[in-house]
Order: sequence, then structure tokens, then C-alpha cells
Amino acid sequence: MGETAGPAADEARRVAALRELDVLDTPAEERFDRVTRLAQQLFGVQMAFVSLVDTDRLYLKSHQGTTLTQAPRDGMFCAVAIERPETLVVPDAGLDPRFAGRPFVTGDPRIRFYAGRPLAAAGGERVGTLCLMDRRPREFTAEDEALLSDLAAWVEKELAADAELGRAAEVQRGLLPHAPPDVPGWDLAGACLPAHGVGGDFYDWQATPGRLVVTLADVMDRGLGAAIIAATVRSVLRGVGRHEDVGPAVELAERVLEPDLDRAGAFVTAFHAALDPATGVLRYTDAGHGLAVVRSADGAVRRLPAQGPPLGVVVGVPRLAAETTLAPGDTLAVVSDGLLERGDRALDPEDVLAGPLGAATSAADAVDRVLAAAAATTDRADDMTVVVLRRGDA
Repeated sequence: MGETAGPAADEARRVAALRELDVLDTPAEERFDRVTRLAQQLFGVQMAFVSLVDTDRLYLKSHQGTTLTQAPRDGMFCAVAIERPETLVVPDAGLDPRFAGRPFVTGDPRIRFYAGRPLAAAGGERVGTLCLMDRRPREFTAEDEALLSDLAAWVEKELAADAELGRAAEVQRGLLPHAPPDVPGWDLAGACLPAHGVGGDFYDWQATPGRLVVTLADVMDRGLGAAIIAATVRSVLRGVGRHEDVGPAVELAERVLEPDLDRAGAFVTAFHAALDPATGVLRYTDAGHGLAVVRSADGAVRRLPAQGPPLGVVVGVPRLAAETTLAPGDTLAVVSDGLLERGDRALDPEDVLAGPLGAATSAADAVDRVLAAAAATTDRADDMTVVVLRRGDA
């Protein structure tokens, strides 16, 4: 027979589940503050918290009635509350032998009443509490416990959403190309930084004999729904882009994606290109993206125009292709609009990209410089994605 895990193993699993939520030491969020404000008002208490119990401290993800964001764990109400699944109610801490001599009872803030409902992670691990505190003793009825349990369930759903987004982010990162293909004479790099863990941007590349296909797309939405659509767009373009010319590939992808885009009320801007590495000829189609620039070896920067609307706007429009030639020393950069947003206006990509591209020593260095420049000038409220393709000097 197997042995039952001991308290140390249980605590290790509990802390691991808490860490997986990735909410410790994060800024205040209205979705949690809304619950604690409501709890404070409904129960008429002086303090209400979402408390997460770490190894040696309590981290207050949301707090009403105090400015504290953390406190030592030892002997605290919440540390005791997570030991059992039911609500811990302490009507008068001054009369409770577990807490009567504690500094937070005998001295400031002189807590007398506590009620804390444990918060469970997806695996059942009790990671914290939704709790109420007051400086006056008070009773807590069965109806009060039921209401606190309902509010705690609300917090648990928010924490579960974080966990789901975390897993989705891992999946999305796994879909991005890990390393560029080895194409002699060419240097390729890319990066994608979702604004909210997961997002609607993606980039991709694939090499076939005599051809390098590069794609950057941006779903006009955010969060998990946008990420799902982005993964679908990537899969479809990967499937058809290997064999079709760029225009027909995007046109076919749009027809395949039409039902999904229509149901989601979404559309997608995309830059899809195929390079002939031997000649430097780049055939591309731009579906409403318009954020691709070429910096020539002499320092001149030109923008590649879009050929049609985004995917999902007017399905059935023929997708045209255009050509440009990347000469030795030229650099192609394609970015998402998240790199160019400042307040309610958009920056000019030629202005934003000229400096970083000119100073870069490689494609990877160019990606880093573009992202650094964007971070210094934009609001970082949207996903940020960039792909850079450089041709070596002759």
C-alpha cells in the first residue's frame, strides 16, 4: 500500500499551486477590489481582504480598511483558516486562546472579530482566504457564512481564470517558432510580447527549398479569445502557405476562417511574404496591416503598402501580391500596431523603426532595439510583435 503524504508534502503542493497562479506581488486589480469593497459594505466591517498565504507571509492581493500589502504568516488568522475547508469564525479574538495573546489582538490594530473563507485553487489546494476583520467583537450567522462563501467563490473564479490564462500563455509561446531557419546570407529574428499573458498577435516562418515564408498577423481583439483565433490563423496559413503563392494562400485562409471570424465578430490584419533567398525578391500580400518597412543599406526607409482589407472584413476579395527586392544590406521589419500606439494616436512606423534598424548589428539586435524603443514611447496596452529579416552585405 502507498503511504499517505505528510503535512510537509501537502504544504509544498499548496505553495506550488499558489505560485502557479502568478498573482503574488502583483498590482491591485479592480476585479478583486470590487469583491472586497462589496464585502466591507455588506457586512459593515472595518476591514476586508483577499489574503494569499505564502510560505512565511500573507500577501494581501486586495485590501480595504488598511494600507498593508503583506504581513508575517506566523499565528495569523488566515494561516489558521486555510487548515480546514470551512469558514473560520472568531467572534472575539480576545477570548480565543489561539489568538488572545497575539500582538495584532493585544496591540494595534487590536483585532477582535475575524471571519475567513478559504480560497481553493483548481486542484483543491487552499491558497488563501477572503476575510473580514473588525476591532469590535461580533456574531456571524449561518446566513452571513453563506454570503461570504458566495463572495469567496467569485474570487476563486477570478483566480481560476488567471490559471487558465497562464496555461494558455504556455501553449501560445509553444506555437511561436523557437529558432529561425538557417538560410545562408540571411538573418532572421522575431519576438512577441502579449500585453495580458495571451493575445492576438503571432509571427511565424518556415523554410522550403528555394523559399522562406514569413508571416505576422494581429487579431483585432485581446485575451484568450484572440489567442484562439490567432492559433487558428497560424495553422491555416502554415498549411496553405507552403504550397500556394502568397495572395492565393491568404485568400484561401480567409475563406476557411470566415465562419470563426464571423462568430467572434473579429478580423485579422496580416503580412504574409515569401522570399527567394537567391535573388532577394520578396513577394508579399498585406491584408490591412500596413506596418512593414524596408531600410536600405544607404539608410533610406520606405513603407510597404497594404493590398487589401483585413481578413474577415469583406470575404471573397481577391488577394493581390506585390514584389520588392531586398538588396545586400537591406532590412525588412514588420511590427504589430501595439508598438506604435501612444494614447489616442498612432506613431509613424518609418519614424519609430528607422533609428533602431540603423543602429542594429543583427536581426536579433534589431528586434531588441525596436522593442526597447517602443517600450519608451508607447502605452503598452496592446500586444507587441516584431519580425526582422536582414540580407547580408555583398
